[in-house]
Amino acid sequence: MDELTKLIKTEIKKQFRSVRQFSMYIGVPQSTIVTALQKGIGGTSFDTIMHICDVLDIKPVAGDKPIFLDGEKRELLERYSRLDNEGKKAVRAVTAIELLRVADPEAFKELGKKLDAE
Repeated sequence: MDELTKLIKTEIKKQFRSVRQFSMYIGVPQSTIVTALQKGIGGTSFDTIMHICDVLDIKPVAGDKPIFLDGEKRELLERYSRLDNEGKKAVRAVTAIELLRVADPEAFKELGKKLDAE
């Protein structure tokens, strides 16, 4: 399942109690939403996807790999934008370390050993 479909599914559960309530609220047939969530949002019309995202307050950010901002991600970006240069540098450093931990656990362990040895 693609990231947008997962995010939409999560937000529907969080903001509305059911797909039925959500479909009634936005005026899109329940069968359309159920099919989109089961098969992936990619087969759904662009207008319907944008309407769903708008109602759920999900903001698409274009790029090579599109990013869809929910409230949590938007809040993180807003906080980051209020930091000074030193704060932004610290966030980038922590992010680089966390990406290494996720992408290459062995390299992360080795980095930890080197830091412990110092």
